[in-house]
Amino acid sequence: MLDGLGREIRYLRISVTDRCNLRCRYCMPAEGVEWVDHSAILTYEQLTRLAGLFAALGVEKIRLTGGEPLVRKGLDRLVGSLKAVPGIRRVYLTTNGLLLAQQLPGLLEAGLDGVNLSLDTLDRVQYQALTRRDELDSALAGLEAALAVPGLTVKVNCVPAGENDGQLVPLAELARDRDLAVRFIELMPIGLGSSLPRRTEKEVLDILEAAFGPALPCPQEAGGGPGRYVTFAGFRGRVGFISAVSHQFCASCNRVRLTAAGFLKTCLQYDCGVDLKALLDGGADDAALTAAIRLAIAQKPEGHHFGQAPTRRDEGRNMNQIGG
Repeated sequence: MLDGLGREIRYLRISVTDRCNLRCRYCMPAEGVEWVDHSAILTYEQLTRLAGLFAALGVEKIRLTGGEPLVRKGLDRLVGSLKAVPGIRRVYLTTNGLLLAQQLPGLLEAGLDGVNLSLDTLDRVQYQALTRRDELDSALAGLEAALAVPGLTVKVNCVPAGENDGQLVPLAELARDRDLAVRFIELMPIGLGSSLPRRTEKEVLDILEAAFGPALPCPQEAGGGPGRYVTFAGFRGRVGFISAVSHQFCASCNRVRLTAAGFLKTCLQYDCGVDLKALLDGGADDAALTAAIRLAIAQKPEGHHFGQAPTRRDEGRNMNQIGG
């Protein structure tokens, strides 16, 4: 499926909930937010139906996000349903890891292909300050459980936000003796993240090269993802950078997002797209839903304008409401 600029859309990120068991500073205020009522969230049956329509249009990869997706009950059931959709080749999960160790066996049985675990520090005090919860042990238990599964793709995602500069080297070092990718993701100036400090790819790489020596070339991720990868002498794994601000990759963007409330977002920065839940609730048939999806994707914006003057169509919600 091509958008209006000829980009091939093969990747759908599905937020299954806006709820989360952490309160990360760049995602949610300390007091939390008003949750979307459960009746306004897409059911697993609706998500599977929509996944089938996206697959028929060429989507091959699905990533389940939140909020924190594992706080929604029965996520393994959804994974199994999505894996059974013709055309869907891979289903991945992005999680903070707190509930992963307990739920991983069921997710694997359902066919889960990989896990991205969000982890911004290995220091307990700093973790509690950044997430407003004392749950580092649970997060690390989830990471260890995932790494113990042969063949499971495991990545650690870190957002360098200035305050965790001293932890960038210890986090990267997780890839020294392990077959995983540690990725540093530039903080997006969206929602609460727009007022926080951030580190660019160059700043992070300078810190890592001071510790490990010159970065070495590394094969890039299969499938044309936005990550740029390097490794260091003596490392078994890889270190990646996803730098939407300093290294804009909109020209090759192959993804769209579906919020938990059923809104198809075609660009992270803008509020443009289509309310698919409203169409579902109105009794739209598959042909009407497919037409709406095609139209929204045909109008996918050319790219973001982070760092420039705001526009009236800019996204104003926090990341837990959009889908991480």
